[in-house]
Amino acid sequence: MKKRHWWVLVVGFVALLLSSCQAKPATMTPPTTSPTGFIQSPTLHTAADQRHQQRLAQFIKTKLQNKQGIYTNYVDTKTRQSGTATGHELLSESAGMWLQYLAQSHQDKEFRAFYRATIKTFGDHGQFSYRYDPRSHKRFAVNATLDDLRIIRALNLYDAQMHTKHYRQAAADHFAALKVGALKDGKLYDYYDPQSRRTAKTSSLAYFDFKTLRYYERETRAGRRAYNEQLKVVRGGYLGNVFPLYAASFNWGTLTYSPKNLNTSEALEVLLHLAEVGQLKATSRTWLAQQVKGKKLYNGYSTAGSVTNRGQSTANYALAAMIFAAAKDQANYRVAMRLVWAGQVTGQSPISGGIGDAKSHQSYSYSNLTALNAASD
Repeated sequence: MKKRHWWVLVVGFVALLLSSCQAKPATMTPPTTSPTGFIQSPTLHTAADQRHQQRLAQFIKTKLQNKQGIYTNYVDTKTRQSGTATGHELLSESAGMWLQYLAQSHQDKEFRAFYRATIKTFGDHGQFSYRYDPRSHKRFAVNATLDDLRIIRALNLYDAQMHTKHYRQAAADHFAALKVGALKDGKLYDYYDPQSRRTAKTSSLAYFDFKTLRYYERETRAGRRAYNEQLKVVRGGYLGNVFPLYAASFNWGTLTYSPKNLNTSEALEVLLHLAEVGQLKATSRTWLAQQVKGKKLYNGYSTAGSVTNRGQSTANYALAAMIFAAAKDQANYRVAMRLVWAGQVTGQSPISGGIGDAKSHQSYSYSNLTALNAASD
């Protein structure tokens, strides 16, 4: 009896193994519409912006980039943190932002090579692991949906810039992988774990990249319905005209918005995604312009609008610049970019050309890459 039971377990295990090996990756037909809408026309930046951008790109290439991706920080750390990438860990977030820059600047060979590296480092069941530690060779189990959408956008941007169809199918297949997990039934979740087949219970409002979502969802009735529902979720998080930002996230279980304090970078990502599809509220744009002109764009706020973190970040001013560019507000774009370049290190320093602290040499990929892409507008 025991022997028979053992064989049943073995047969079951083999069957399960074979079925998993034979599982086909998700695919879909690319949209019939050309992805030219992803092209950014660099009409706002100046010759000075270009010079700053070139120095910044050179710093990233020589000091942050390696064969597997982009370091999270110029300075490595002895110990790792479970919840946050540090030091020379790699993020798919950075990979997507660097791919966008390479595509926007027509760097054909570099784009192709870095996309191959991105697949090798982060690729997982068609989606991308959000984080990889080259020291331990650990690839984290889940994706971060916005990071996947950034990579998908970059692939479409490449084809639009190069007038090719080289990556259109790959981009569509990555989007199909999201529809299996983190974008199931039109609902956008923070992450999906392909091993446990579990999604997050929440949607960060910063993760709704409407420009990319609209590109894939506008061709069918079901897709347009999903897109409108996604817009409805984000619009429902509006905190009011007195403090015209949006709640951090939406919980699908309780159908409620988070009362937690806002991380300003994430709050500005929401405004950027809305601005890119013509949905930015005038109240939000006015509030942002006031904070930028007064140099009072702080790193954290409560949902009532009180400051919770009085630090300031170059990345936030870069995001503000991108929002103004999307809104075709040249005057405020210029104000924001002057503050961005004020954070660029000059002189004799290991991080000269980068965005960071000249004394401690702390230089984070997110700040560098956000500034880099803001200069392309």
